Amino acid sequence: MGDAVGQMLASAVGIAISPMPLVAVILMLATPKGRSNGLAFTAGWVVALTALVTVVVLVGSGLDTGTAEPTWAWWLKLAFGALFVLLGLKQWRGRPRAGRVQPPPKWMQALDRFTPARAAGLAAALVAVNPKNLVLAVGGAVSIATSDASGGGKSVAAALMVLIGSLCTLLPLSVYLFGGDRSVRVLGEWKAWMATHNAAIMMVVLVVLGAKYIGDAVSGLTS
Repeated sequence: MGDAVGQMLASAVGIAISPMPLVAVILMLATPKGRSNGLAFTAGWVVALTALVTVVVLVGSGLDTGTAEPTWAWWLKLAFGALFVLLGLKQWRGRPRAGRVQPPPKWMQALDRFTPARAAGLAAALVAVNPKNLVLAVGGAVSIATSDASGGGKSVAAALMVLIGSLCTLLPLSVYLFGGDRSVRVLGEWKAWMATHNAAIMMVVLVVLGAKYIGDAVSGLTS
């Protein structure tokens, strides 16, 4: 199980520090339907991430040929590694320049009109449609599926991946529900910090993760 957890940890952390879901849930919590929409958004995120990771782990485990790491997994990791590096460079090139404020997406401007159903649907879309989150989730789940862990070990690793990857929604919701009067200030500081440093953080995470995947793939394919 340790191998499965170690392989997916970087991907899970990459998902957890995603700024979009964190900013979205913080903005939702500030609307008149904050509690219901925040709960629905968090539930939608957890369910969607669980479904995606579970499907990939089950399919990947079924394709495993019985070796510690099948050849197809090395090629897939190589492709993911290259994609991570490209996404990291794209993230950095698209960063807001000094003195310029990047306008928020239109859906963020409409959050005060969201229903719980729309909030849950948005969370699911940010998991399954957002390229960065999708690739990170699939990459981490493939690492679990192709590890030498037992079925029970893979299940525990998958559950941990979902838990860690959902911290971007679980932590703001917990602060809102249990933080009392300080919650508004704390969540505002989190949102401002993520908005300021998002490009640098995500660029480093994606490039480092890409280099790891590429290195592992090259080592596996040439051994």
